Amino acid sequence: MVYVHHAPALPARPPRGTTVRRLTAEDADALADLGPQAAWIHGTWGGPHALAASGAAWGAFHRGRLRAVACTYVLGSRHEDLAVFADPGHRRQHLALACVNALCADIAARGRTPSWTCSRDNKPSRLLAWRAGFRLRHEYVHYCTGRKSVKTASGFHQTGV
Repeated sequence: MVYVHHAPALPARPPRGTTVRRLTAEDADALADLGPQAAWIHGTWGGPHALAASGAAWGAFHRGRLRAVACTYVLGSRHEDLAVFADPGHRRQHLALACVNALCADIAARGRTPSWTCSRDNKPSRLLAWRAGFRLRHEYVHYCTGRKSVKTASGFHQTGV
């Protein structure tokens, strides 16, 4: 499912003591400390140091620790597709929404349109996208052939397992 940012976002109300800001190179260790379950979000950037230094990521720090991050995952000529990760122990606290809202404002300031892609089965992702002002633009079917395909807990498909 492909969503495009169109509507006003709902305001994020993260817990007291939360700071949302653009990540810098100094935040690489905090990004790595999110653990192996978050490795996918910085993997396409070449690791936590590259993503943190890219200027394309916003993080929510609660009591000094990074608890959620949103970043540009795919950069196009007119669109930037977002990726979001929230620490499982700190979900449903508006941390991811706060990061997405900040990143969307940043993308719009660069003259691009934020987009969001997720599986139809990923209800939490679809709900977060809706709350952040994304609306469905296109739905498509993704086919995999030739190798065994397994749905992972994150909703992504891995082939060759």
